[in-house]
Amino acid sequence: MRVVLAEDLYLLRNGIERLLRGHGFDVVATVDNGPDLLAALLEHRPDVAVIDIRLPPSQTDEGLRAALARREVPGLPVLILSQYVQQLYARELLAHGSGVGYLLKDRVLDTDEFVDAVRRVAAGGTAIDPEVIAQLLTPDRAPAGLTARELDVLALMAQGLSNATVAQRLSLSEGSVSKYTTQIFAKLGLIPSPDTHRRVMAVLAYLNRIDTSTT
Repeated sequence: MRVVLAEDLYLLRNGIERLLRGHGFDVVATVDNGPDLLAALLEHRPDVAVIDIRLPPSQTDEGLRAALARREVPGLPVLILSQYVQQLYARELLAHGSGVGYLLKDRVLDTDEFVDAVRRVAAGGTAIDPEVIAQLLTPDRAPAGLTARELDVLALMAQGLSNATVAQRLSLSEGSVSKYTTQIFAKLGLIPSPDTHRRVMAVLAYLNRIDTSTT
């Protein structure tokens, strides 16, 4: 799997590159600024791009703007890394549908979680940091009509977790989670699906509509 990596901090960039190579990824380019990132994406057209949201020269949203070059590299899966949650940027990514991820840099310390996120995004899935989901589901933005427990289940579903894993995290039975899931979809007007990927994408799409409607 071919990866373009963009990170301006040398030690972190080198560490992520080593981590990815150690797990079988082919890192075709590493860059430390926005213009070089865009050039690398257009030249290599990788299977996935792992991008720091803030890159030189502006140190604002250079990484995000290069990531949104999906218009020039159609269907490019992008995993954004950020020091902290920036809801506007998360919303920008969610608006682009499948093959997107937004993780806090702390997640890189969990090797298995990070590698799984890269693979999931490359495969067209999503990898949204739990902190991002939590902020999108704050009371003033939460979908109306959902109970506190349903919001807990929805937040974990939006991370791409299976019913079994959600049940374990919340100390519930898998049957209870399945019931909550059915109730959530009914309240949100979404058609239930046994397919986890489609289910998560539907939830994320709904969360994006909630977020944009409050801005």
